Amino acid sequence: MKLTFLGTGTSTGVPSIACDCETCLSTDPRDKRLRVSVLIEHGGKTILVDTSSDFRQQALRANIRYLDAVMITHCHVDHVFGLDDIRPLNFRYGAMPIFANAIAWIDLRRIFKYIFEPTHVGGGLPQLIPHTVVHNSPFCIGDIEITPLEVIHGKLPVIAYRFNDFAYATDLKFIPPDSMDGLRGLDVLVLDCVRLKPHSTHLHLDEALEIIAELKPKRAFLTHLNHDILYDRDSRLLPANVEFGYDGLIVEA
Repeated sequence: MKLTFLGTGTSTGVPSIACDCETCLSTDPRDKRLRVSVLIEHGGKTILVDTSSDFRQQALRANIRYLDAVMITHCHVDHVFGLDDIRPLNFRYGAMPIFANAIAWIDLRRIFKYIFEPTHVGGGLPQLIPHTVVHNSPFCIGDIEITPLEVIHGKLPVIAYRFNDFAYATDLKFIPPDSMDGLRGLDVLVLDCVRLKPHSTHLHLDEALEIIAELKPKRAFLTHLNHDILYDRDSRLLPANVEFGYDGLIVEA
């Protein structure tokens, strides 16, 4: 399985507008973070997790030519506002399967009402094939078994996805016990870690490392990073099997 980190930043991206902190002024490309998203390729199938606000830029940079499906973790701006940019793929290949939980579909249908309840013809609308995912109810796309696992982001249920022995869990503060069980035995875990100090709705570094120590994946990568984290300096805080993700990073699992 091939994983490409399309974006590893928090909702504001890094650098953040009007900020002169050390990370935002850094010349290290690993400190330049588009909004969070990952691409999964395995067995001839290509799956995108979240159509981030920066999806067009990410797709051009990663030379995305085709998608078999899109998985939505939750309906926050930084994770879904690139949905309209799947249209060029629709033009070439037709409607796109989109997977999300029931709560996310309520908000997606409200925010993108023009897609689901069009009032006029013209301009070209995204063509979606909606699918509703249910916690701990696996399904397959080709040779990829996908298991949706509910995690909690503040008070919002968010979907983490397990793809065979890789899992992607972003935007969370708490993982319920049965979801923890669904995240064991992994080759690779990608996990939320917004900053070094505590946060009310996201994991901070110590919390993320505690979860990794409990789950014991072979390798772990931290994502959804804000400008509190300077890649080179803060990588020294991590154990040997844990790394900060960065935009463009490719992992073979």
